[in-house]
Amino acid sequence: MKTNRVVRTPGGLSVRLDVRAAAVTLLLLAVALTASVVLIGTGDFPIPAADVIRTLAGEGDAGQEFIVNELRLPRVLVGLLVGASLGLGGALFQTISRNPLGSPDILGLGQGATAGALTVIVLFSGSAGQVALGALAGGLVTGFAIYVLAWKRGVHGYRLVLVGIGVSAVVTAVNGYLLTRSDIVDAARAVVWMTGSLDGRDWDQVWPLLALCTVLVPLVLTNSRGLKLMEMGDDVSYALGVRVERVRLLLLLSAVLLTASATAAAGPVAFVALTAPQLARRLTRSPGPNLVASLLMGAALLVSADWISQRAFGAEQLPVGVVTGVLGGVYLLWLLVTERKAGRI
Repeated sequence: MKTNRVVRTPGGLSVRLDVRAAAVTLLLLAVALTASVVLIGTGDFPIPAADVIRTLAGEGDAGQEFIVNELRLPRVLVGLLVGASLGLGGALFQTISRNPLGSPDILGLGQGATAGALTVIVLFSGSAGQVALGALAGGLVTGFAIYVLAWKRGVHGYRLVLVGIGVSAVVTAVNGYLLTRSDIVDAARAVVWMTGSLDGRDWDQVWPLLALCTVLVPLVLTNSRGLKLMEMGDDVSYALGVRVERVRLLLLLSAVLLTASATAAAGPVAFVALTAPQLARRLTRSPGPNLVASLLMGAALLVSADWISQRAFGAEQLPVGVVTGVLGGVYLLWLLVTERKAGRI
């Protein structure tokens, strides 16, 4: 069954449309929005979905407007933005490394951001804003170190993954050392942050992450053609006019910024960056990088996991990072078995 169609615009331009990928993208958008409305209505004071939509449109009563707009909407927006950032960042890393295991979780970027946050918590007892800046700085430094260590006449897939695994081991050891240096109060605070959670998130986390995504997402999408051509190899990409190393560096920097900013906003939420691009690829059945589908899959996964963390365990609410860690760990084991059977690892 053919899923590609050629669409002609009024100006005479022909555009090839992948019908299945477009349908999956719209479905993921609908799932993310629906899950967001349900999540906003979830809590000690439940609100029906219809009332949530009415309140978001400015027609709710004073109590509902306060609960929705001030207490729950920022948390959901942070969840959507963090999930979208991790999904897109994971898709970029996996496409550039040409490896389904080439995600920020495996490469050590999450651990690097954690090291930056722990440094601020343990050594300086910093505020929440300072911890977020420390996490962003830690992620950027780790990403730079991986790129430099993996460089040898260019950056290639398996070298990037192997260097990332090594850096991840080193940074994980540093994180353990920082925890041993901390007092009991700072250690408890650090462990809570390291779990990954959306609890207590407000508009102060929404605006910086939204501004960064507003800049980086269009930048990444405008370079998606070069990224897709790079899947055929550097020599073919050069022949087709792609400035490979420039595009690769730009997209790697964008992926690091997306991952580090998401970690700064919500802590190291595990495995979303690994699973979202793979699930999007399997649903669209498209060989391309599937950037938009991965972005929406990440957003849908995180808000759905947050709903599960609040509802599936009764009064005991879990941090969303615990839920994504369990689900992502199971998926990682399945992926490793699949890759082994296919003879790729």
